[in-house]
Amino acid sequence: MADIKKSKGRVYVAMSGGVDSSVAAALLQRQGYDVYGVYMKEWNPPGIECSSGDDRAMAARVAARLDIPFAVWDFRAEYKKSVADYMLREYRAGRTPNPDVMCNRDIKFGVFLKRALAQGADYIATGHYMRLHSKSQGTNPKAQVLIARDLHKDQSYFLWTLSQKELKHCLFPIGDYEKPVVRKMAHEFGLPSWDKKDSQGVCFVGKLDFGAFLRKYLPHKKGKIMTTSGKVIGEHDGVWFYTLGQRHGIGVGGGTPYFVSAKNMKKNILVVGEGDTDTKLFSKELTVSGMHWIGGVAPKFPLKVKARIRYRQPLQECRITNQELRIKKGVRKQNSIIHNSCFLIQFRVPQRAVTPGQSIVFYKGQEMLGGGVID
Repeated sequence: MADIKKSKGRVYVAMSGGVDSSVAAALLQRQGYDVYGVYMKEWNPPGIECSSGDDRAMAARVAARLDIPFAVWDFRAEYKKSVADYMLREYRAGRTPNPDVMCNRDIKFGVFLKRALAQGADYIATGHYMRLHSKSQGTNPKAQVLIARDLHKDQSYFLWTLSQKELKHCLFPIGDYEKPVVRKMAHEFGLPSWDKKDSQGVCFVGKLDFGAFLRKYLPHKKGKIMTTSGKVIGEHDGVWFYTLGQRHGIGVGGGTPYFVSAKNMKKNILVVGEGDTDTKLFSKELTVSGMHWIGGVAPKFPLKVKARIRYRQPLQECRITNQELRIKKGVRKQNSIIHNSCFLIQFRVPQRAVTPGQSIVFYKGQEMLGGGVID
């Protein structure tokens, strides 16, 4: 009687139709997992063109090529609430949201993981460029998140909200490969997505005119554009449409490059600096709330680490201090909680365009420790 290979477990792969998640599914199949493909149906803004239909069709073609079960799960309501509404709420408040972080937390490693486990999955997998390492800690191993082999594609920045609870069910098959190798493998596997261009769109809406999306849902309110010296040089249509550090699309000409350096929400004034070296664009410190540590336990403070305040920014040396956060019911003791304390981050080198609402993510060597939201 022939030997029957035992499956390594059932894994549901989030298939976007792109080359990365396609290769993730193929690699897991080759490694002996029982693979299921799932395309997550996202919320799309009415009247704005996006690519979700093409992506779903490509995901189905890849699943057919691999001869694996394929399903479409409708998460439109969850996307609308957790990602789209969050984005618009943050922009309206003058902050710059990070939709990919929320998409990962609430959708891919939230409702998708929960539904997959309910249907008998042992694991879920995605096409993220990052690695997991199991570190022994007593009788319970801890999952460490490591940066990807391909430093140019590393996506650990967007995954700082993950916890041990989710990570024990997660697989990231392509984290050990560089992107050209992934694309080559896709071609060798005969996957129809092998030459598909990388998506640069927002998590939940695919390829779209993002400016048009914001202007469809946020009010238009004309206001002054002023330099940091107080000179009025133009007019804008709403401060919430602009982000700190932005250069293009401000609508001010004249040869001098202007950058958004501040937003006065009450007076609806957009403040711009002249040239990329304007000192008001730089800051050596910031505060963070909503801090989360991957290991589940807050480290001892003060803590010297490296961090980035935007995707693909080179890592910057900094010092973290846990500040006491006073609230109406009293004072929270230092180190008493992980997720809601207020932290002061001091950088060795001044940082350009520190942007409230964006994520700051911390690293020690190749390990991603966690992160928080810039106040």
